Amino acid sequence: MNDLIRVVDSPAEISTAVTGVRECAAANEITPNIILDVFEAWGAALGEPETADIPGVPFLRLWLRRNTLEPIVIRELGRGALYGDWMEEGRARLKAYPVGVVGHWPAGNVEIQPVLSMTCALLGGNASVARIPSRLSEQTQRIMGKLVQVDGNRLLTERVFMPIFDHDRRDLHEAMAKAADGAMIWGGEEAVLRVRTLSFPHWARLAVFGPRISVAAMDAGSWSSSGERELWCRRIAREVWQFDQQACSSPQAIFLEKKQGYFAAEFVQALRIAFESENRLHPRRAIQPALTSAICQARASWLMDNVANQAVFPTGPDWTILLGHGSDIPRPTQGKTLSVLEADDLIKVIERLDGNVQTLGLAIADAERERELASLAAKRGVSRIVKLGHMHVFFPPWDGVDLIRPMVRMVRHVCQTD
Repeated sequence: MNDLIRVVDSPAEISTAVTGVRECAAANEITPNIILDVFEAWGAALGEPETADIPGVPFLRLWLRRNTLEPIVIRELGRGALYGDWMEEGRARLKAYPVGVVGHWPAGNVEIQPVLSMTCALLGGNASVARIPSRLSEQTQRIMGKLVQVDGNRLLTERVFMPIFDHDRRDLHEAMAKAADGAMIWGGEEAVLRVRTLSFPHWARLAVFGPRISVAAMDAGSWSSSGERELWCRRIAREVWQFDQQACSSPQAIFLEKKQGYFAAEFVQALRIAFESENRLHPRRAIQPALTSAICQARASWLMDNVANQAVFPTGPDWTILLGHGSDIPRPTQGKTLSVLEADDLIKVIERLDGNVQTLGLAIADAERERELASLAAKRGVSRIVKLGHMHVFFPPWDGVDLIRPMVRMVRHVCQTD
């Protein structure tokens, strides 16, 4: 593990390590079919006690399954790519080849993101150099330890290097960038812009997944149904709890379309029960002081801004439900703080989206209405429109782009004998 993940302090260390993984990847072509076998075993090993409790690992285990990833490879690269075959296209043939070394700059607030990003590049046959934010060091060591455990022939681990260094070490970021043929960049606006200014080679391909937020919407026929209310609330609670509401796909607000004779406060009481239950099953283990302060401020501001606003929360900062009215998305607080807004018309809600919404979770009783809302949301910049309860299902396109294909070269060969 010392060679796979280690603290670095000089550009030379990064350059030497990158050269090593580049040579390994170039010398040993590996097909997605073989990689998927290793991933399947890795996912199973992550269910062991020392890793099963890491936030996001249940999701990572689902992601690593062959029945999850094989359809993605086929859709993005073609069925023949599974076995490294050429695909016929008229008088030519096509084959996916790796771009070389892919650098990964993951966000520091999602425990599994360094690994998740890396798997996308590995499926393209690339070597991967993934910077590990310091706060994710211990979790990543445990997760990658399971890969080392199942990858006995070092088919994958020989082409992976994961340096640990502070985010303000510009010289080390530059060393990674100069050695990269591609990059997958995740995180907030400041972090993304900082990485994009690095000295990448002119041929390097950049896939950028910047800061976006997600919301949910329910029409009157869905949220007012007493028979289904409990089920919807459990789904919402799980969406909020997963990734501690820090992922781009985490719902920050949910809009309830008004219905005569029904009151959003009744729905919120059912939601409170679901939040309490989820909190018992998955209690918060730790919280940053800054987040505690932000949650307290959000509660106070919400109640003071409008006398009609309501809030439901326990004595501690474990979770918060803010109830109000309107069609605008409140400023996200995160920390399991969900705004519930009663709106006159969901069409008006969607029309106010500004392109910063990544995922829209929908609970719509009328299929034709759902198609109308989905089409409008797509025009307003939303990249993923899914059933409420599936907002974290990580399936490409992600943010409107593929995950594997950007980091491969589709080589075209036109046979001279034809």
